Amino acid sequence: MQGADVERLLARVPFLADVTTADRRALGRLASTRSYERGALVCNQQEPGDALFIIARGSVRVVLYGESGKEITLALLTPGDFFGEMSLLDGQPRSASVVTTEPALLVVLKREDFRQHLLQNPATALAVLEELSRRLRKADEIIGSLAMMDVYGRVARMLMELGEREGQQVEEGILIKRRPTQQEIASMVNTSRETVSRALNEFRKRGLLVLNGRRVLLRPQFYSEVF
Repeated sequence: MQGADVERLLARVPFLADVTTADRRALGRLASTRSYERGALVCNQQEPGDALFIIARGSVRVVLYGESGKEITLALLTPGDFFGEMSLLDGQPRSASVVTTEPALLVVLKREDFRQHLLQNPATALAVLEELSRRLRKADEIIGSLAMMDVYGRVARMLMELGEREGQQVEEGILIKRRPTQQEIASMVNTSRETVSRALNEFRKRGLLVLNGRRVLLRPQFYSEVF
């Protein structure tokens, strides 16, 4: 990536959106890029964290692995999203693993460079805290939905949130161009791939959504009838 491309990417990151162009340019000069193939391990749970990653191209999955080997997908991240900020701030090991779901290009900011920027830019530090608070609230919502909702409700909630974050408003409803695979959805809502398949087919039969490969159209009645 060229320097200008890195600067434009940094401007898309929520906690860097309001910093000055000069500060973003300075951060861009400190950044490097790394390319990963599909299925590559970007960082491992419990390893020391020394960098912040911003997705320029591709997508990644944030995963927790249990002692039995079972995995839970915490989030699917796409261009403009970032990860690794917690270890930069508290110096603790990584709280989760990150794996690419397709070939990816990541912009990397080293720990000391980023910490120096925060010391010189309190507004950015506050923006980071706001983002961490948002993610903590999101984690609480996930825990609550796992405890209180049935599987179909959890699948529906995940689709609704994906529609809010990445969906495109079209005449027929909300179009999600790249939904997660059934196995990825299963990992996110703590169920089996077969159960996810049954839930999607049930929603389709009820006319609540339209499936077309990785695309899914959420019809307006999906939001009123699914719960």
